[in-house]
Amino acid sequence: LDQAEGHAATRPWFLILWLTGVDYFSTLGYQPGIALLAAGALSPLATALLVLVTLFGALPVYREVAFRSYAGQGSIAMLESLLSGWKGKILVLILLGFAATDFVITMTLSAADAALHIVENPYLHHLLGGDGPRLVLTLGLLALLTVVFLRGFLEAIGLASLVAIPYLLLNVAVLTVGLKEILYHPDLWSNWHSDLAIRGDWSLLLIGSALIFPRLALGLSGFETGVSVMPLVKGDPSDSSFERPAGQIQSTRKLLTAAALIMSVMLLLSSLVTTLLIPEPAYQIGGEASGRALAYLAHLYLGPGFG
Repeated sequence: LDQAEGHAATRPWFLILWLTGVDYFSTLGYQPGIALLAAGALSPLATALLVLVTLFGALPVYREVAFRSYAGQGSIAMLESLLSGWKGKILVLILLGFAATDFVITMTLSAADAALHIVENPYLHHLLGGDGPRLVLTLGLLALLTVVFLRGFLEAIGLASLVAIPYLLLNVAVLTVGLKEILYHPDLWSNWHSDLAIRGDWSLLLIGSALIFPRLALGLSGFETGVSVMPLVKGDPSDSSFERPAGQIQSTRKLLTAAALIMSVMLLLSSLVTTLLIPEPAYQIGGEASGRALAYLAHLYLGPGFG
């Protein structure tokens, strides 16, 4: 591609952000519920640990990946350069296996969770209740996602924006109402502090949170997606295909930072709101909030129409 064609095939970083968000932000649909089930009252602490790892671990690493692997090959290509010959090829195959597994798990979890949201909707539950419709819906959503991405990443950007922006705004509305509910009922704080006190001092709480942390790190693959789509990010007109594209690197770093900050705030608030407002029987497997913690609060505080 010449320089003009290269710029025509790119988009501003704040549009590519939503394409990354389809992978990264989608975990808000089920991550708070998984955190509750795995950690209970420790959920906000374990999520805070996840946020620290995101902001001070994953983000700096992938900002450096964007600088060193600006062709969109990501961290795997960087690791390949450390080993020559078949050692490097075998390493890449192993890492690609992990990456593919991670992608399939995240995609399947998101689709299955979306199907659960549909089935458990009060307006549709009597029509779609049961595991059969849920399985069909999950497979249908996966097929739809496959069709979208087979058309190409550039074509998916517009659809990603139409999906991700309203999705985040709906979550912000639920979290705002949840925070207001907590402010109006100070006893929720005292009950949570009492629950934490039963579990031990702060050292024990932090150790427990660290042990739970791996179960919550579901969306960190979004950073790899962020650098993988780097060739789609528009840089400066002065960027050259023969030199390190400083403008494109800077824009990709903005994308990664924005995604990390948005998700960190949303995860912290969602873990706090769901922990304080959802009773334990509701978030256990089979409960009304199982797999759909924020949707449960949306129905509870904003009504079935909004939910």
